[in-house]
Amino acid sequence: MKKLISLTITAALLLSPLAYTIDAPALNLKVDAVSAASEAEAPAEAAKPAPKPTAKATAKPKATAKPKATAKPKGTVKPAATAKATVKPAATAKATVKPAATAKVTAKPAATAKATAKPTATAKATAKPATVKESVYQDGIYVAYGNAYSKGTEGAKVEIKDGKIANIELMRTSPKLIDRDARNNYSGVWQAYGIMKSSLLGKTRDGAAQVDAVSGATRTSEGWKMSVDRAFARAAAVKTATAGYFDGVHMGVDPEGKYSVFATYASNNLTAVTVYPLNSTGDFVDEKTYTAEQAAAVAAITPALLASGAEAKPTAGLEADFRAALLAFRDAEQNAAVNNTSAYVDGFYSAYGTARSVGVERADIIIRNGKLVDVKLFRLGNNLIDRGATAYAEVIKANAPMTAKLLANGSFIAKYDEKVDGISGATESSHSWNQAVERAFEKALKVKTAGQYFDGKFAGVDNQSKIMLLVDVAADKITAVKLSLFGEDKKLIADDKLTADQKTLVANLTAGLTASGVKMADVPGQEALSAAARAALKDALANASKAQGNYKDGTFTAFGDAYDKGTNRADVTLRNGNIVNVALFRVGMNMEDRGEAAYAEVVKAIPQLTSSFLAAGTREEVAKVDAISGATSSSNALKAAVDRAYGKAEVVELNKAAYFDGIFIGVSSDKLVNVMTTVKQGIPVEMVVYYLDKDGKTRANDKLTSAEIAVKNEIDTTSSGKMLHKYGYRAAAFGSNDAEKEVSAKVVEAIKAALESAGK
Repeated sequence: MKKLISLTITAALLLSPLAYTIDAPALNLKVDAVSAASEAEAPAEAAKPAPKPTAKATAKPKATAKPKATAKPKGTVKPAATAKATVKPAATAKATVKPAATAKVTAKPAATAKATAKPTATAKATAKPATVKESVYQDGIYVAYGNAYSKGTEGAKVEIKDGKIANIELMRTSPKLIDRDARNNYSGVWQAYGIMKSSLLGKTRDGAAQVDAVSGATRTSEGWKMSVDRAFARAAAVKTATAGYFDGVHMGVDPEGKYSVFATYASNNLTAVTVYPLNSTGDFVDEKTYTAEQAAAVAAITPALLASGAEAKPTAGLEADFRAALLAFRDAEQNAAVNNTSAYVDGFYSAYGTARSVGVERADIIIRNGKLVDVKLFRLGNNLIDRGATAYAEVIKANAPMTAKLLANGSFIAKYDEKVDGISGATESSHSWNQAVERAFEKALKVKTAGQYFDGKFAGVDNQSKIMLLVDVAADKITAVKLSLFGEDKKLIADDKLTADQKTLVANLTAGLTASGVKMADVPGQEALSAAARAALKDALANASKAQGNYKDGTFTAFGDAYDKGTNRADVTLRNGNIVNVALFRVGMNMEDRGEAAYAEVVKAIPQLTSSFLAAGTREEVAKVDAISGATSSSNALKAAVDRAYGKAEVVELNKAAYFDGIFIGVSSDKLVNVMTTVKQGIPVEMVVYYLDKDGKTRANDKLTSAEIAVKNEIDTTSSGKMLHKYGYRAAAFGSNDAEKEVSAKVVEAIKAALESAGK
């Protein structure tokens, strides 16, 4: 034991001068055993902080020992300059060294051959550790991920400015490595998003490392902190010579979502590879259910990737599988690289193709490491609203194969050939979709191209569909404008069907827009249409812009607060952050529109509010709309529903959470059970069960069966209203007999529907 102590102290003395040259931040890896156990999945490998640049000493003390026989060992240190080492008896060694450029240490420890000799000291130095100034980091947006595990990984999109976190988006991905809604994660993570974001904003790299993990979400918190640290490492103006790959387990997925590959790096060496086939829903295929073909592919691909990495050669007959797995490996390799060379900023982007009088195509995409990993294609009518199933049959059929072609390519098709790349029967839409994807990629560039707008032809429509414009843009200038009027039937009026007055109006508006743009003066007597023309031009220019907007285009459904008679629903269609269509409903406890059967004052208020919301046009202006007298509660609930619809449309959630705060209802599939859920601070804390008759009216308690009463009591009384409700996360049927189990199954359906209504 004495020899062991002596060796330990000697090792500490020898290693302590090296401590200040190690280039790593002090990550606060505070572990709460209870918290760590609260998340179901264990990480594939323990998190390791990434190194960051630090100052290095130019000289290291050297020790020269001269043995001399004495009864007791004594240590005398004679440093040059001002460095002093004091030897004191201690149980542990602490070494902090302040390097001096000219310091030379000559140690003359006394030596003894006696077995009874005891070391009397360990070295304890007093000095300041080297630190890194924030200015060593380049301003910009950096995306990085933590260590991977079977359910995905954590990630962070960090805006760094002046060495501090100016903005941050926290992610928790699916197995396909795409960020998912907060409510699809473990309940312990739901509130962690907001807490961690608030804690990290404004922090330096070292400050972020010291942020405490959120209780109940320890692993996820540490994953986010690791992602932030890696983002700072990527932002370093000067990378260290050894900055190749982050130590840890990194995942990648091919654009088509066929394979996920986990690549483990240690000291810049690839030490392990694991290959997982993915199913059609994007989850890992259970190894026990592998087909013979999947098992053979995994067995062949895994050793090839480990041996040769991205240079692995395919096995005959497995070329398609090898190609997908290689793309997944390269994705993992880029996630592991300290110096990520992708030209694009990861994230969501949307853009339009070439507009025509019949409409235009739009593409919503997700980019990761410069590759297209998700894409949704749309065909819009001449009112610039998605036509969905009403589009031309050939265009509808072309959507899926064009989506597959773009994903297989991992990007837009650079040298698009209509005969080769177009989908038969929809070549015009195919070309426009490809162009939309190309423009979305350009929006994602880290180094922006010159100009504010794309060149091309873009459509614009005012949010009340009175005027459509086709605008030609070249070198940031409007070179031509074609203006069309919508009729009362919301269809475009053909040029040869215009009246003389309409032709004059069109000519005047066109001339004004061409000459003055959005600053065009009103045409006398046509103030409303003049305003519509200016709005349509703003819309066209927004569609032509190279900047990504704050809201996604599309239709979003949300609800106001419910009560024991029902709730209010808003279907809000947005384009460029503006409301272009809105449908308002008063629904009963069975979630069906009550229409004319609603309260008379509400029936009168709905068309007035619809008009007011369209006129308001934006989230901020809707909030200012006055409530309708006699329908104040419904007015406020519908305004809240519109605001929540905007919340669902946010490209980056301002306040990321699982659920909106409020009161929400949902019904079972047979519409005979309703559950009302109260959400506070993003957590469902209270639930009340209502049983309905076939007309959607609540049944009285004295009409309920014993099974219905038992289930209702369990749901209504099981929560204090201050914590996550017992059935607020992964609810499952229950009961002491078959009747209770049957009733509870319907109640669980209603709970899930209520939470879906509350979901962000």
